[in-house]
Amino acid sequence: MESPGPAARLTSLSHGAGCACKIGPASLDSILRRIPANGSPELLIGAETADDAAVYEVAPGLAIVQSVDFFTPIVDDPYDFGRIAAANALSDIYAMDARPVLALNLVAFSLEQLGGETLERILAGGAAVADAAGVAIGGGHSIDDPEPKFGMAVTGLASPDEVVANAGGRPGDVLFLTKPLGGGLVTTAAKRGLAEPALVERAVRVMTTLNAEAAQAALGAGASAMTDVTGFGLLGHLHELALASGCAADVDAAAVPAIEGALDMAGDSRCIAGGSRRNAEWAAGFTTWANTVEPRRRVLLTDAMTSGGLLIAVPPERAARAPGTRIGALAEGTAGAIRVG
Repeated sequence: MESPGPAARLTSLSHGAGCACKIGPASLDSILRRIPANGSPELLIGAETADDAAVYEVAPGLAIVQSVDFFTPIVDDPYDFGRIAAANALSDIYAMDARPVLALNLVAFSLEQLGGETLERILAGGAAVADAAGVAIGGGHSIDDPEPKFGMAVTGLASPDEVVANAGGRPGDVLFLTKPLGGGLVTTAAKRGLAEPALVERAVRVMTTLNAEAAQAALGAGASAMTDVTGFGLLGHLHELALASGCAADVDAAAVPAIEGALDMAGDSRCIAGGSRRNAEWAAGFTTWANTVEPRRRVLLTDAMTSGGLLIAVPPERAARAPGTRIGALAEGTAGAIRVG
């Protein structure tokens, strides 16, 4: 095999960045609705409520919590790409308030095009995050692919009685978000040469932060429902939580935190990922916007995040103990409907 030429920018090889490369939620939902359910009594949580992970009871008092997540490069640095992808995959387990214990690598990569050193750095980044989380990597699977992709299949453990699903919210529960939004804006800007290195570094710091501590704090606050905010944006994931919980939701747009500098990107159409545009089209079907919400904030709330924070619903009497920023509340109304003011 010939040695590869000069290293290519990883993001130049992908059609979309990170979780923005997901199939659009509206298209995906229409397909999944036609697939017959294939469950068992031991499958406590499956695909029906669009939760973050499947929960399967293997013995009385013990459940495995499983999820898989992989995507195309979101940054050019291979090590950071690996770290972000691993943190993102582990987040699905934390979002169920389970403890991740085992991961398998998923790799699509062209050694001929990019060389072994680049893949080694991606895997090393993933391994570093898994090690920090106390998660063993037991192997994985790879295919030859000119468009790089990396992620993990992750298994966690939990007591069935302690799993926090996205379907337990009740009207009046207060909503908290544990990480700022805007990662999709920043990384799309970076891919197109429009973001300063310091801004990208801030976004990488957000995306590589594990949701472990936030999940533990949510449990301590008595969280009634929880999910993480990734490719479908804040409004998309809140819609899924509210729909599963049989509630509507109110969001204070001005209260939603943003990565420093991300709102500036929201005013430039070149920084809006295709996945974020699909999110906005989907959200139009269940979101009512107040006239006072500025356009940049509308973009932010549908931004396709990667390795975002936890969205947590907490009973109002325990809201003082919840982690993150208070952004709204669940409410009476049409299930899944969102009002943004």
